[in-house]
Amino acid sequence: MAGPTDNIDDIDYSDIEAKYRVEYDDSFDNTLIVDGVPIIDRSKAEKLVAKICKEFSRKGAPIKPDDIFMPWDDTTSKNKGYLFVDFRNADEANIALAAMHNHPFDSKHTFKVNRFTDVEKYAQIDETYVEPEEEEFVPKEHLRSWLADPQGRDQYVIYRAEEVEIHWHGKPSQCELAQKPGWGGFLYVAWSPLGTYIATLHKQGVRLWGGESWSPQQRFAHPFVKLIDFSPCEQYIVTWSNEPIQVPEGAQQGPQYFSPEDEGNNIAVWDIRTGHLLRTFSTSAENEPQANGVKRQMQWPALKWSPDDKFVGRVTPGQMISVYELPSMGLHGKKSLKIEGVVDFEWCPFSDKDREAFEKAEKAATDGAGSKGGKKAPENMLAYWTPEVANQPARVTLLSFPGRTILRQKNLFNVSECKLYWQNQGDFLCVKVDRHTKTKKSIFCNLEIFRVREKDFPVEVVELKDTVTDFSWEPKGERFAIVSTSDPNFGNPGPGITIKTDVSFYQLDHGKNDFKLLKTLPNRTSNAIRWSPRGRHVVLATVGSSTKSELEFWDLDFNREDAGRGEGQVAKDDWGNSIQHLGTADHYGVTDVEWDPSGRYLATSASAWTHTLENGYALWDFRGQELMKQIQDRFKQFIWRPRPRTLLTKEQQKQIRKNLREFSRAFDEEDQRESETVNTEQLALRRRLVDEWNAWRARCKKELADQELSHDRQIEEDKEEIELWVEEEIETIEEEVIE
Repeated sequence: MAGPTDNIDDIDYSDIEAKYRVEYDDSFDNTLIVDGVPIIDRSKAEKLVAKICKEFSRKGAPIKPDDIFMPWDDTTSKNKGYLFVDFRNADEANIALAAMHNHPFDSKHTFKVNRFTDVEKYAQIDETYVEPEEEEFVPKEHLRSWLADPQGRDQYVIYRAEEVEIHWHGKPSQCELAQKPGWGGFLYVAWSPLGTYIATLHKQGVRLWGGESWSPQQRFAHPFVKLIDFSPCEQYIVTWSNEPIQVPEGAQQGPQYFSPEDEGNNIAVWDIRTGHLLRTFSTSAENEPQANGVKRQMQWPALKWSPDDKFVGRVTPGQMISVYELPSMGLHGKKSLKIEGVVDFEWCPFSDKDREAFEKAEKAATDGAGSKGGKKAPENMLAYWTPEVANQPARVTLLSFPGRTILRQKNLFNVSECKLYWQNQGDFLCVKVDRHTKTKKSIFCNLEIFRVREKDFPVEVVELKDTVTDFSWEPKGERFAIVSTSDPNFGNPGPGITIKTDVSFYQLDHGKNDFKLLKTLPNRTSNAIRWSPRGRHVVLATVGSSTKSELEFWDLDFNREDAGRGEGQVAKDDWGNSIQHLGTADHYGVTDVEWDPSGRYLATSASAWTHTLENGYALWDFRGQELMKQIQDRFKQFIWRPRPRTLLTKEQQKQIRKNLREFSRAFDEEDQRESETVNTEQLALRRRLVDEWNAWRARCKKELADQELSHDRQIEEDKEEIELWVEEEIETIEEEVIE
């Protein structure tokens, strides 16, 4: 008789094998091929792999060095410029593909990522030519089409309650509503520096709009965003929220979204063209208390852009300045500028010549000509200041970048605070230095002015006895204005108290190489200086006061030809004589004062964000005459649309100035035709109104006559005929009857 285990090979184990079978994924859906990897030798392999892992993790696709296989060329002992990356599943591989394809690894290498399974598909392509289908061309809206307005009008945006309106502004007959988009649910609106986009801040993030139809152009998902800042050339945007970034489980991943690595940060840098997130930063360092226990307020903008959009810098107070390259957002030179005690810094703006040279260099680089075809792009410059530390004096330093060469330093003593003011062409740098006496009981001010375009960067000093509350350079000029005060209430004003101020104008005296006082306007309440974008005209405003709201309009070249201004030395007896008061206006509760890009009109507004009394806006000409005033409940913002730099060359601009009378003749004829048209329209309107009045009178007379006739008829119909019998005794005769 056979035992129980004699025929063990005949036992069926298929059910147990099916239950505990382990499925091996032998597909390559979770493998990616990364091309564009730097070619190195084996000694640098570990460092390169670590950096690649860091880049993948930063974009939301975490990998480890063991997940990477890098092929090597045995003949040269170098890698082949590509590698394979294995992920846990196909979903993670797809996320990495979307995040890292066309990712700039450094200035010379850009990743090209493909699926491993696509290799055979692309290798076995049928080489038979098939003519592609012709797609219908759909033209895109030009983002700067508004500049082609035949009447040359400017635009402005107003934000009231929950509505936004965009208006055209020109002559009274040319002012009209341009667009009333149905945007809603946002915090505030802002124009980009060149006027290409308008941004709205929502709970979910930032939205950019543009084009003739104001269609959406880009979005940036930064929840609870509160502040934004554009780069000067509109290539990048910075967003900030007081709420730290949080990435919940299951959140969308990709180059346009935050990754777990960004959690806890507050500041984000985005690429406007692609919408990709470039990097995030934390603001915790700015919120740390100072040595005296006072909490440091966050400075905005927290990131400061170079004028060519190539660099962005960030200061860590007291320690260093970190400058990052764009678009990789990598630390330039892999190290920060270690500066003990550094407080603040500012980039030097480009002049028109610098910007032209930069654009030519960029065009040459794009065309592949390099630096052979013309001059090199100008190097950037920044200025920073450090306070007095131990026995070291306070110091202002001019530094070239990326060369990091110190161009000029100036030592300062008994310094309480410094503030840096660049002229918009970068010709001058004014350092407003608040100094204290040795007893530290009183404060006075000095202006240290660096003449940046001259050899050895000479410094001129303007000594003042009072405290300077506002400083402003004239655009493209050699003049500046200051607001100073010696009022004892300054610094601690009570309710209803307006600080008494003096306003002074200074100009560079080429003969003495010094800045000379032109004129002082004493006993003012002005606390804000607003220069016209074209220079020459300036408005002195009293902003934020509950008792004063004056606007003073001044012309600094009233008795001098504008063409000769700034050329050569001004006569000694002409100092201050050309300053003329044009007019005085008043806008109760004014909170904002802004010139239009042409310098012909001024807008003042009273925002409901500051107070709720007579909110609205007003428009004035450069002489202070009111053109329009609108009182609107819950009015919040009025912002002129910026204009980009002119495309005309200097020769073309000179030719226009030379033939200005010929151009003005055409404009005069247009104004005459418009005036005649207006007069004809007014005459026709008056005739129409008279005809309507006469017709109305005739209609009313007819209606009145009809009503009277109807009334008479009604009276006749209401009459009743009543017969009344009256017995009247005419005569009585008595007769005696004889029987």
